[in-house]
Amino acid sequence: MNEPEPQQPVDPDDPRTQIEVGVLLTNGRLAGRRFASRAEAETWAQDGEQVVEYNLVCECAV
Repeated sequence: MNEPEPQQPVDPDDPRTQIEVGVLLTNGRLAGRRFASRAEAETWAQDGEQVVEYNLVCECAV
């Protein structure tokens, strides 16, 4: 059984750790609101919409 990877602490000085959670609507646009957590976004999203994580500062691979 695979163990989950431990989460790294968020370093406010490292833009790669500044990850936002959003909902990609069925029309291809991001919902115009912020979510405190992935769980909140998943609760808010409707059928056919996708919860996404992205970085507002850079296009860093996460």
